[in-house]
Amino acid sequence: MTRALFVGRFQPFHRGHLAMVKRILESSDEIIVGIGSAQYSHTGENPFTAGERYEMIKRSLDAEGIPNYHIVPIPDTHVHSVWVSHIRSLVPHFDVVYTNSDLVVRLFREHGVKVHSPRLVDRDRLSGTQVRQRILKGGDWESLVPAAVAEYIREIDGVERIRETYKYSTPYGTRENHTGEE
Repeated sequence: MTRALFVGRFQPFHRGHLAMVKRILESSDEIIVGIGSAQYSHTGENPFTAGERYEMIKRSLDAEGIPNYHIVPIPDTHVHSVWVSHIRSLVPHFDVVYTNSDLVVRLFREHGVKVHSPRLVDRDRLSGTQVRQRILKGGDWESLVPAAVAEYIREIDGVERIRETYKYSTPYGTRENHTGEE
């Protein structure tokens, strides 16, 4: 049995993430979705809590009939040399990592872990930054996320939160995480 790890911030979980999960499951029996930068929320770059991101992912995967997944929040350590060990202490055993972050590739490979960097799906449109920007500017964001995510964002008043958090974002709201994943 092969278990894959897919790490991202998922701010929010969008159609590109969902496509990647499906692609990973074509060659793996199970997937662990690691919610990176789990300790951050209520900022411009990280508006949603780890629990909210968990809910977005769970609702999306359940709606797609995907049963073989685990979702694990992963707080940042900000110490690259211990990051892989930190992840291994938080998630179930995995055989391969999927990422498009050069740093994450390097960190896992230095620990002897097999890493794949598949081509991103429609990256110009499908990114957490693009979704947040469209929400902020009142554009069409719902077409970029699974229906379950759009519904959940409305349910938690996430549109208004994004608009408010951009007003008072702190330095922690910037891309200070090391995963580079959306």
